[in-house]
Amino acid sequence: MKYYLIVNPYSGGGRGLKIQEKVQPVFESSGAELVIINTTHSGHAKELAESLDFNGFDGICPIGVDGTMHEIINGMMLREDNKKIPIGLITGGTGNSFMHDLNLLDPVESAKAVIDGKKQAIDIVDLRIGDRKVYIFNIIGWGLVTDAGIKAEYIRWLGHNRYTVSAAFEVLCKKRRQAKLILDDQVYTDDFLFIIACNTKHTGKGMMMAPKSELNDGLIDVIVVRDASRLELFNILPKVFDGTHINHPRLEYFQVKKFGIESDNKDPLNIDGEIDGVTPFISTVVPSALEVFIK
Repeated sequence: MKYYLIVNPYSGGGRGLKIQEKVQPVFESSGAELVIINTTHSGHAKELAESLDFNGFDGICPIGVDGTMHEIINGMMLREDNKKIPIGLITGGTGNSFMHDLNLLDPVESAKAVIDGKKQAIDIVDLRIGDRKVYIFNIIGWGLVTDAGIKAEYIRWLGHNRYTVSAAFEVLCKKRRQAKLILDDQVYTDDFLFIIACNTKHTGKGMMMAPKSELNDGLIDVIVVRDASRLELFNILPKVFDGTHINHPRLEYFQVKKFGIESDNKDPLNIDGEIDGVTPFISTVVPSALEVFIK
């Protein structure tokens, strides 16, 4: 067995290196060969996934969170030789919605799953914003949920509480936007509070935003709230942690193969946890595009 281990030595005060110290013995005790590469700049993991020689390798194992996974997927999907190898994300922090879906939140357990070799195909989403192509594995968010993420960046001194505070602020503002929502062959023109499309059950820090989602069902789950009172919104938001929010009468839940939003303004988008891109866009599910290691 032979794997690439991709390490960011600068993340979280050296967290990547500390995790490497924990997982490297797991690989070596199994007789696996590791080729360890330290990243040096933002986007380096994407560059590596796009350019590394995959011949003779059984997997690529980045240490990180959802942002790292996003880079690896986009790099691999852009390879000129179209070669793909399984991805074994080694849990590197709390913002790991994808590993919540796999129930692999411990880095040592993540490494053991790679060694055990059990794999599963996963869908990704081909997102087009004008001429730009991005591959999504987690979420595309628009409206209130994205506005809250933007506000949270201005109050980082509050720590993790900044997301709760910024979400509460946006609920009080209760800003609706007119847009065209595209779901397969249907188009809905209306005012909306927020729309979030999920390719995983979880998003953020353990929120079960799309409890019906499966990693390889060929569908993206779209959660829509057109309008709701402030009291109803405050009732909905806490329930996203256990998935019971989807039972609220103000919330609509769709499972589709194609999803897009058109609006008069260039509204910001949350793409896999980062504010990156604006409307309009269209996205299409790419079924079973890649493989990941699972328990």
